[in-house]
Amino acid sequence: MDHTKRDKHNAESVVEGDINLTPAREEWLQNEVSEEARELLEKDAKYFMHQSMSTPCLDVLQNCGGSYIESVSGKKYLDFHGNNVHQIGFSHPKLISRLTEQLQNLTFSTRRYANETAVQFAEKLTSYTPEGLNRILLTPNGSSAIGIALKLARAVTGKHKVVSFWDSFHGASLDAISVGGESVFQEHMGPLMPGVERIPPPITYRGIFEGNVDKALEYLEYVLEKDQQIGAFLAETIRNTDVQIPSEKFWKGARELCNKHGVLLILDEIPIAFGRTGTMFAYELFGIEPDILCLGKGLGGGIIPQAAIVTREEYNKFGHISLGHYTHEKSPLGSMAGLTLLEVLEEENLLQKVKEDQKFMKKALYKMHRKYSLIGDVRGVGLIWGIELVTNRTTKEKAMDEAEEIMYECLKQGLSFKVSKGNVLQLSPPLTITREELERAVEILNEAFLKTNAIA
Repeated sequence: MDHTKRDKHNAESVVEGDINLTPAREEWLQNEVSEEARELLEKDAKYFMHQSMSTPCLDVLQNCGGSYIESVSGKKYLDFHGNNVHQIGFSHPKLISRLTEQLQNLTFSTRRYANETAVQFAEKLTSYTPEGLNRILLTPNGSSAIGIALKLARAVTGKHKVVSFWDSFHGASLDAISVGGESVFQEHMGPLMPGVERIPPPITYRGIFEGNVDKALEYLEYVLEKDQQIGAFLAETIRNTDVQIPSEKFWKGARELCNKHGVLLILDEIPIAFGRTGTMFAYELFGIEPDILCLGKGLGGGIIPQAAIVTREEYNKFGHISLGHYTHEKSPLGSMAGLTLLEVLEEENLLQKVKEDQKFMKKALYKMHRKYSLIGDVRGVGLIWGIELVTNRTTKEKAMDEAEEIMYECLKQGLSFKVSKGNVLQLSPPLTITREELERAVEILNEAFLKTNAIA
């Protein structure tokens, strides 16, 4: 490494997204970004508020299609991030056609009026969920879906408190950051929503439980027994940011504890549903059912903002309460996007494809784990994978600067992805990606690791 390590404060403050603090960024701007792009980046920095994880920008896009995003200077990147909206790739032709058709007909649905597209979408979406989990509310974004779920849980149970995990992410609105566990979203926010009890997540590579599922469940039960005002347990079925996958034993135990204590299980699958795990919903992997399911991101097909909650029939008894009441609640365009997404997943047999792609990714990434000492852990399922980088496999010290170095090296070669927690390369490609494109991505990763002299 030929650049200076970031200072201790900055290193410890990185809890979520891309780092972008080392000289590698300046080198990138000088050597890899066109003059036209630099001028636009400067204007972007001038007019848009700067904020963590959105600033600074890496390049300027002019097009996206399939597995690729393309810059104004013609540089193409395989997008293994995509904000988790690109299950069916970017600009899917069927979706563009259906949205164009919808634009020629109904473009907005005024409140208290039904529309056929939204009804068809609701019918199609609930055809995939278990019997009895068949009531939905639509909303334009995932944070709002979390808000609806929290309000519904209070109405159903009469209890205002909620348990969630430290380090979890459930959205960026004030109520969502209140129940989330990412400190970067809570800094300078003052008092947040009361009634939130956070517990350590049952992660296997780091954390106080070190993979001890019984201890993790014991902790959860202790909290539920001690506080009778807890009405909901909100959790990501699989943590998307750094790809943490609880065991089936944990989820079945947690489901039983919720039943025992009269607590609703709210599963946040906003970034990971719709085939990302090789199943339509991630909870199917663990043999459980939620009481409220939160969905979003890819639900709009990578074009239209669309989110939803799906919940139980017996909870449909609050007609006197406005649980959602959003302006674009039954958006014809959003509904068409969601309906088309589900059709494409079926028509292109993407769930089965993802299962096959999982085998390829597991073999390729585990081979890298054996080869490069910089890799402390590889974990994933379907087409969501995390490569955790460490300077020492015994002490597990985070290799943050190396993660950024590899990120920029991959960008130079046309592969874009997110760095999470400062040291986890999170790989989340479109489900429509070809095997050749996957192979090229792995090739780029290997070349980047070789340049860091990370061979074991």
